[in-house]
Amino acid sequence: MQKKHTARDFDFEKYQPSFWALNAWWMAPAAVFALTVALTVFSFPPFKAMAFAYIFAAPACYWAFTRPRFKTYALVMLGAQAVAWTIILSWLHHVTWGGLLLLGPFIGAWIGVWYLAVWWGLRDFVGRPFLVRVAIMLGLAALWVLIEWTRSWLLSGFPWLPLGATQWRNIAVLQVASFTGQGGISFMLVVFNFAFAAYMHRLFRERQSGLRKRSPEFSVALLVLVFAVAPFLADVWVHKQPENTEPYGRFALVQPDIPQSIKWSQENADLSFDTLARLSVVASQMAPDVIVWPEAAPPYAVHGWSASDRLRAWLDEVATKAKTPIITGAVTSDDAARPDDTFYNAVFVVDPARDGVQSAGYKKRHLVPFGEYVPLRPLLGWLQKVSDVSSGDTQAGASAQPLFVRSGAKLFVAGMLICYEDIFPGLARDNARMGADVHVVVTNNGWFGEGGAAYQHAAHSVLRAVETRRPVIRCGNSGWSGWIDEYGVIRGEMTNRDGSIYFRGTKTFEVTRDSRWTGAQSFYVQHGDWFMIVCAVLVLFGYAMARFYLSRNKTPPTYAETVIEKV
Repeated sequence: MQKKHTARDFDFEKYQPSFWALNAWWMAPAAVFALTVALTVFSFPPFKAMAFAYIFAAPACYWAFTRPRFKTYALVMLGAQAVAWTIILSWLHHVTWGGLLLLGPFIGAWIGVWYLAVWWGLRDFVGRPFLVRVAIMLGLAALWVLIEWTRSWLLSGFPWLPLGATQWRNIAVLQVASFTGQGGISFMLVVFNFAFAAYMHRLFRERQSGLRKRSPEFSVALLVLVFAVAPFLADVWVHKQPENTEPYGRFALVQPDIPQSIKWSQENADLSFDTLARLSVVASQMAPDVIVWPEAAPPYAVHGWSASDRLRAWLDEVATKAKTPIITGAVTSDDAARPDDTFYNAVFVVDPARDGVQSAGYKKRHLVPFGEYVPLRPLLGWLQKVSDVSSGDTQAGASAQPLFVRSGAKLFVAGMLICYEDIFPGLARDNARMGADVHVVVTNNGWFGEGGAAYQHAAHSVLRAVETRRPVIRCGNSGWSGWIDEYGVIRGEMTNRDGSIYFRGTKTFEVTRDSRWTGAQSFYVQHGDWFMIVCAVLVLFGYAMARFYLSRNKTPPTYAETVIEKV
């Protein structure tokens, strides 16, 4: 039996501390801060480095294994999240610098709560039994999902860029969302991050050798990845077979590229009218079944304003010349006497064969705080909206009733989502439950310049397509426009000759669908956010296991004790 060494056997006079040992107190926090910011930012669109999403939280988890002081750890991680999310949302400066400098740190702090839970969970991790370690890992991954879920409804909701959006071009990983919703993707990614950090710690800090280098957490993470991906690979392969693909319709997308700074000015109204009319006539030459215009395309209201009668007549005239029904975003009001008090962001169908503008339109259900209304107006009434369409607050609609578009013998049942709405899984789910066979997203990303906003926004539509197993057709004022099939595959994207999505033009897409999903509903559409209940149970189980083992073993083993025991 080998002799156990003590401090008396160590020659302190010959020991020369390394540069790292002398400076680790500031280098470790600095390194974790820089890596966390960089990996988080580059994981998300518009960057094409989605592999970083598998290690973005690994530096923070690895650092937590070393038991840094809580105050230091909290300051570094909350600061890193504030910086990362301010960079991710940097496109917001085109609208408001104040909003950017408030929202970025706020979202960072919201997500930063998870990193604080990591510090607490990992203080009881090293040297614990396998079941305890896995319970903590799964519990922390589930906690991430629950925190993301609260972002979809708390304080009116801002679920922009869930972790699952990083995989918007990874078809194999996306498919689990049809079963669990976007939370399943996030869960899998966080498990992998945690397991990778545990493996690195086992290798470099616990100094295991031979087969002991293998991390049980990493093995479990690989199993989670396999079980999340493997069941859907056959569906994706079968989807690619021609016999399962049926034509749906030809959709022409019109991208007018009207600068937001002049869109609502009276002197520039003719620019919008002329551009929309000209591009629609050009689009009609490709014999589409439907022409789609973006959010609030014409600069006047369809109903309720003094110019509404002329606008409806003009819309009917354009659709008649194009000989094609038009789906257009437009503002509207229910009360001509008080238009600002009953103002809606809406979508209407213009059918030249059936009396022009249809009376039944879709009204936006989830409004943008400070963009379309001022929340808590009695307290915050001194703040102004970003939008200058109307001086009053936009009103919210309440119905997910789809729009019916007839084109010859074809009938399209379109579930509508206006701009911001496609970041909310529940709204797309309601569309599918109401019988929509396709989602049509009309948006105006002209507010946000030519940065990453359009790509980040489009990533949400990919998630909605997979969750509901419905194609998504997107039309923006200037990028991102195109269509996505039921499996999240981007089948068409509007770009100019230079490959840019920011331009004025039109393009017609032949939209198809998987016949197996015609009239069928995905598991997620049928059962909703059931995965949140599973995550809540996993969080409680992980917490209970950590507390139970700690109560039985008051003092966690040190790294040295762990190594000696292994030897």
